[in-house]
Amino acid sequence: MSGDQTSTEAPAEGTPSAPAESAPAHEGVPAQAGARPRRPAPGTDRPAAGGGVSAFRSLSRVMIVTFLRDRSALFFVVLFPLMFLLLFGTLFKSATTAHVKVAQVGSVAVLDSVQGQARTELDKVLTVSKETDEAAALAKVRKGDLDALVEQDGSGTVVLRFSAADQVRAGTVQGVINSVVQQANQAATGKPPAYTLKSAQVEDQSVKPIQYLTPGLLGWAIATGAVFSAALTLVTWRRKRLLRRLRLAPVSVGSIVASRVGVSVLTALIQTAIFVLVASTPAFGLKLTGNWWLTIPMVICGTIAFMSIGLLVGSIAKTEEAANGLAQIIVLPMSFLSGSFFPLDGAPSWLRTVSEVMPLRHLVTATQSVLTRGGGLGDALPTMGGLLLFAAVVTAIAWRFFDWDEA
Repeated sequence: MSGDQTSTEAPAEGTPSAPAESAPAHEGVPAQAGARPRRPAPGTDRPAAGGGVSAFRSLSRVMIVTFLRDRSALFFVVLFPLMFLLLFGTLFKSATTAHVKVAQVGSVAVLDSVQGQARTELDKVLTVSKETDEAAALAKVRKGDLDALVEQDGSGTVVLRFSAADQVRAGTVQGVINSVVQQANQAATGKPPAYTLKSAQVEDQSVKPIQYLTPGLLGWAIATGAVFSAALTLVTWRRKRLLRRLRLAPVSVGSIVASRVGVSVLTALIQTAIFVLVASTPAFGLKLTGNWWLTIPMVICGTIAFMSIGLLVGSIAKTEEAANGLAQIIVLPMSFLSGSFFPLDGAPSWLRTVSEVMPLRHLVTATQSVLTRGGGLGDALPTMGGLLLFAAVVTAIAWRFFDWDEA
């Protein structure tokens, strides 16, 4: 709106107005009689360097104030992802080796013969309940009340019947029972074992599940905030004709874009700081590695990459509802397929291949490497370069669909 024209209409919340000191006169109204309109001629309608900085500061300040006043935006961008971190961190902070429950039908010598310290160690991972009715025990296994049924036939063969509904527990119970059988076979020979296994994790013993949860949930939070903010902002500004006003005002396109990117990057860095501070509390125990600071430039590159997706969504969508729906279709599947909530180690090979083309997968993996696994520049630089290249390509595509005004 013109800076020298009085208006009774207040700017809508969430839509910054052009700086008053640099706004042109109303279209068609000359500065004086017989003079040309005050709208600058082509090629001269952009401010000098100082004016560009002033416009950038004004637009950024308005965007920040608007964001802080929008309680729903604050909740979904900052508090909602933090709630997921608190929830998963609380659920898994005491996670240990999966404990399985099996039903023993009849006499099973390999289990009955385990005594003393060996029995104590076995009870830590296996709970054995003796059953007399095989059919009833199998029904409990099918329902999930028990993880497996074990019995021994007349030839001495140990028969294990398990449910494949839970692949983790199925693998655990097979491993435990197989270990018990092998130890029984070795004891029957009366000879000491020829080989022994000593295992240890490569990380410090203080490593907890929060080490893996924090990078994944942080990546999801950054992707969600950047995509939705860029898409909804673009659609809202176009619908309220703010894009047209900014285009006519002596404000460079660079100032508009830089202010929007700057606010989104600042929001992402605040999200990162909150996540790290909360996860590092004694309640969760996140341990940062020496190169954790590399997370900062990766978060910046990731924010730019996901903003390009939001720009594409906002260029295609014509309403806020359409933009929200398209963003959900993109962000939600990408979050699950990128390992933000759970690892993809057990996923089918084709699914892991699909996840490799998603920017969030690379951001989560690289952030996990430098934040909690001791990774360095070799892990961060390729990811940052790939994210920026992805942003350039998607932005170029979005520009083909971009329009300053509603169709």
